[in-house]
Amino acid sequence: MRTYSPKLKEIQREWHVIDAAGCTLGTVAERAAVLLRGKHKPMFATHMDTGDYVVVINAGKVVVTGNKKSQKMYYRHSGYPGGLRARTFEEMMERDPRRVIELAVKGMLPKTSLGRSMYRKLRVYAGADHPHQGQVVQKLENEL
Repeated sequence: MRTYSPKLKEIQREWHVIDAAGCTLGTVAERAAVLLRGKHKPMFATHMDTGDYVVVINAGKVVVTGNKKSQKMYYRHSGYPGGLRARTFEEMMERDPRRVIELAVKGMLPKTSLGRSMYRKLRVYAGADHPHQGQVVQKLENEL
């Protein structure tokens, strides 16, 4: 028996649209991460980018459970002493709701150059409109 390793020309990438309206942040991010990695395909290989393109719409309507709206924090650091900045989930949603989903999905991908190439196939939009109608063959995924 030999281990199967997919070839680059065998990989077929599809476009998936995930509607985040009314869905929890973790559910949307997990579904997007699985599609980006290609774990839903039988030819999945951990050492290759076999994933598909993912478009997430209605990012501004994603919800979180419990008190996470006011308690969930997003941190970033400038690199200088005292340069730590923190924002709550509510503040992030007011500023740029797309960033919330992007950060959640990025945290679920590998922290390597392979993970960065997977992350580049993610497109997130705050509203329902997106410019990828021509590429999308699959309809909206509502099984979330």
